[in-house]
Amino acid sequence: MRTVQMTLDDELVKTVDRLASRLQTTRSAFTRDALREAVASYTVKRLEQKHRAGYAKQPAAENEFGGWDAEQAWGDE
Repeated sequence: MRTVQMTLDDELVKTVDRLASRLQTTRSAFTRDALREAVASYTVKRLEQKHRAGYAKQPAAENEFGGWDAEQAWGDE
């Protein structure tokens, strides 16, 4: 693992410390988890944008997914 230095405002540090204490973890571990979640969230958003752009550029054909209707389970049926 690598040590990095970050500049954070005092209120954010207090909040992180309070949450880390409540979760019985360290500030570093809490921050690592938060950064991993932020990276994962960013990745999902990028893929969703790419997916939307692809369908905007080349929309699905009218019956492209129609054959799967009978395969879906809708609960009370």
